[in-house]
Amino acid sequence: MTGVRVLIADDQEAVRRNLRRILEAEPDLRVIGEAVDGAAAIERARVLQPDVVLVDVRMPGLDGLAVTRALAGPDVEQPLRVVVITTFELDEYVYGAIRNGAAGFLLKQSGPTLLVEGVRAAVSGDVLISPEVTVQLLRHLTTLTPAAVPTEPLTARELAVASLVAEAKTNLEIAAELSISVGTVKSHLMHVQRKLRLRNRVAVAAWVWESGRKGR
Repeated sequence: MTGVRVLIADDQEAVRRNLRRILEAEPDLRVIGEAVDGAAAIERARVLQPDVVLVDVRMPGLDGLAVTRALAGPDVEQPLRVVVITTFELDEYVYGAIRNGAAGFLLKQSGPTLLVEGVRAAVSGDVLISPEVTVQLLRHLTTLTPAAVPTEPLTARELAVASLVAEAKTNLEIAAELSISVGTVKSHLMHVQRKLRLRNRVAVAAWVWESGRKGR
């Protein structure tokens, strides 16, 4: 069988069952294992070598941040892609997950679509963070690095899209606000990333904050 192989780590059976149902409804995703605590998650991940590990923040024993550090941290020779999922949007969890090497931070209440997008983004080397926590993360990150300089000027529409990304708007919400299609939003965002030499929408949003274009 082919497709993206996912390991789910969550101490609640109902949550694991729901995550499995969502993921396996997609033709390119399949769940190859489950873990009920942090230690089991690390052991199973190292044995199964999944493409993506979905890890809950709060689990018995080792929590999701410790699991992320063990599987994807800076000292790991062959890091795995870990996406942290939680019902809590506390700053310490967000910063800790990203600092420990997470390839995504998603709120469980963000819905099935974002969960699937987060798994696919991790596989492609991108980082997806739930819109609900993007802004608070950016306020922390923008104090760390200067804004990128575009290789060529952004158009007015590209700047409008980037500004809405910085407000944690989804592509669908941006499309509705600018009266354009979702495909056009994606195209504009792709051009913005190319011109700024940035890999993902979180980095684009950070650029908006760093460059002082927020609210323009």
